[in-house]
Amino acid sequence: MKNPDKTEQIEIDMLLETIYRQRGYDFRNYARASLERRVRTQMDSFGLKYISELIPYMLYDDATFDSFLRNMSITVTDMFRDPHFFKALRTQVIPNFAALPYIKIWCAGCATGEEVYSLAIILKEVGLYDRCQIYATDYNTNSLDIAKNGQYPLDKMKQFITNYNKAGGNKIFGDYYHARYNFVKLHKGIREKIVFSHHNLVSDSVFGEMNLILCRNVLIYFNQILQNRVFTLFNESLANGGFLCLGTRESLEFSSLEPLYKKELVKQKIFRKK
Repeated sequence: MKNPDKTEQIEIDMLLETIYRQRGYDFRNYARASLERRVRTQMDSFGLKYISELIPYMLYDDATFDSFLRNMSITVTDMFRDPHFFKALRTQVIPNFAALPYIKIWCAGCATGEEVYSLAIILKEVGLYDRCQIYATDYNTNSLDIAKNGQYPLDKMKQFITNYNKAGGNKIFGDYYHARYNFVKLHKGIREKIVFSHHNLVSDSVFGEMNLILCRNVLIYFNQILQNRVFTLFNESLANGGFLCLGTRESLEFSSLEPLYKKELVKQKIFRKK
């Protein structure tokens, strides 16, 4: 008798292999539960019964594949989300860079840019922004386009301002943007030190000698094999004494690279390379 669960797993394996071989995106080591939910969302949007019915779309339909990519990288984010993290970044991490002539920062998996702009505002307020170069990367080009534009819905500002104040902000947040119609656009001065570029953590290479790497709430979607691959990438990209910041449900613990790092701030998941 055929096992439906086993058949579905075979179909998913076939789908992911197709995407990898045809499109160059490797989702084979994503956490299965999350991946399956997103695959089913894509199936429902087309009224499909079987996972294997998605395969021709992945092979031949660029628009559907782009939709799948967007679905795979859905993120929930705000400016200064997790204010306690950004307050710790402001008061206990960034001061370590004060003596450096040049500061290199990588925001990996930057999504639509709210986090990287939050960091830019902090650096500006502590007087270090002019010495910084921030690289903000994501594999989703649609998200990157939003991030580059620095434009967000006006109705999100109330939450952004609340987060900013809780994160230790001491300026008037309205000075960082101008409002028009139902949107706000961040001022050019906040965007000028940020380079947005396409980068796939699953398949792309080292990203320079960084003093600080932020990759928060991305690795929860990866299985242990892929997490270890990304940790190795970060380790090779981070200068000695540099800081690695992860999400609240992510950790270097149990990774082979754990001995190379000090737990700088345990609650905030901030690690320092020895």
